[in-house]
Amino acid sequence: MHTLHGLYAVTDAHLQAPGQLAVNVSLAIDGGAALVQYRDKSDNHRLRLQQAKALASICRTRGVPLVINDDVKLAGDCGAQGVHLGRDDADARAARSLLGAEAIIGVSCYNNLSLAHRAAESGADYIAFGRFFPSQTKPEAVQASPDLIRQAKQELSLPVAAIGGITPDNAGQLIDAGADMLAVVNGIFAAADIQRAAADYSVFF
Repeated sequence: MHTLHGLYAVTDAHLQAPGQLAVNVSLAIDGGAALVQYRDKSDNHRLRLQQAKALASICRTRGVPLVINDDVKLAGDCGAQGVHLGRDDADARAARSLLGAEAIIGVSCYNNLSLAHRAAESGADYIAFGRFFPSQTKPEAVQASPDLIRQAKQELSLPVAAIGGITPDNAGQLIDAGADMLAVVNGIFAAADIQRAAADYSVFF
């Protein structure tokens, strides 16, 4: 089983041309990304499968797990290591039955500790809280506090990912609260130098 610890690089279809995605993910891994999430909300199923397969191959070669945002079927079809589920997606138990015992199942818990307990009970491998800071990706997302991470670490034995507006300047307070992973979108993939940007986060681990 992969250790769920370190920089969690989350892609965004709007931050690069489709043909640049694989290169950018490779650069993020070069900078120290320990986990990659493919996130594309479009309905271009052919492109999403093509991109997800390409990233699954890269990540497998580099020894870094790939999880797919929201789409359990795509995760199975492309050979990803797992899936990240939101409020409106299948639950962890259903995803596990489709993807197998070894799959990595992550669950968004927003700012809600009871959702985290429910995710743990249904067999999630990690939980994610956020947003912690103003976010370009999800400006309307609910606000979470570092104290939520502390409480989750006391009550649950799952790794915790923090997401939302995280920069190298504010990441330390989330690490101090007990975050196991920093999930970053714009801070990596909107950067002029993706490898350097990823490295600036990786130093926290």
